[in-house]
Amino acid sequence: MKVCGVDLKGNDAIVCMLSQSDGLFNIPDCRVQKLSVNDANDKAQLIKFQQTFVKLMMDYGVDHVVIRARAMRGKFAGGAVGFKIETALQLADGLDVIIFSPTDIKASLKRSPLPIEIEDTDLKKFQETAFTTAYAFLNR
Repeated sequence: MKVCGVDLKGNDAIVCMLSQSDGLFNIPDCRVQKLSVNDANDKAQLIKFQQTFVKLMMDYGVDHVVIRARAMRGKFAGGAVGFKIETALQLADGLDVIIFSPTDIKASLKRSPLPIEIEDTDLKKFQETAFTTAYAFLNR
């Protein structure tokens, strides 16, 4: 099974692909680490973002897109642009999109801790949350 963990920050969807086969994990190379929307008020840009994301997932044969949930209010609430991006991904045809709560991620990681540090992978530091989200989903 191949999943794509997604962490939404501002105008960016930070992605990390992760697959599991026979109990072994693989972090496949991906041509992008994040996709951005310059102007979330422009319908054409949101549609282009959605199409680009769907094409990326199809090209890599992703089974599930797992988005780390964000608070809707309070100190750590997500921004309006992030929720627009999340909606664009959820409504994309051909994608199985799952919103995975931080509580569920934490519980999954407690049962099955990360076997590797982010520094020991070829991933960028800013992809750590996306990687953790994908790993936690595969071990739920």
